[in-house]
Amino acid sequence: MKRRKRTEILIQGDGSLAKALAVSITQKYECREVSVPEQGMIMVKMRESAKNSLFYMGEVLITEAKVEISGKIGTGLLVGMDEQRATHLAIIDAAYKAQLPEAADWEHQLLEEEKKIRMAKAQQQAELFETKVSFETMEV
Repeated sequence: MKRRKRTEILIQGDGSLAKALAVSITQKYECREVSVPEQGMIMVKMRESAKNSLFYMGEVLITEAKVEISGKIGTGLLVGMDEQRATHLAIIDAAYKAQLPEAADWEHQLLEEEKKIRMAKAQQQAELFETKVSFETMEV
């Protein structure tokens, strides 16, 4: 599984999976904080469709953390203020970079979490469609 997809699943999920995976690593391996979780601002880049040019839409608040496991540095970065989850993401990223044996077994758990996320989005979409008004049946 690619890093981007894995990170999206861990951020969009409820957080318990990221915590469980990170705890399983910190219990067995030495985990050194390279930089403490800190907030910052980044510019959001967007593509303007008519001219197909890039522009900066504005700034967004992020939380970033870095840890080192077995000589590999992992980074956790997410939108908002969630220092704990940023640290968990950094630990998981470092575990993948260090090719720890535990990381090889996580794909099934991540795919299950992705299914839960899809189901929740589908439920939300279905609830939204229930409130949709059909103007064709309204009488004037």
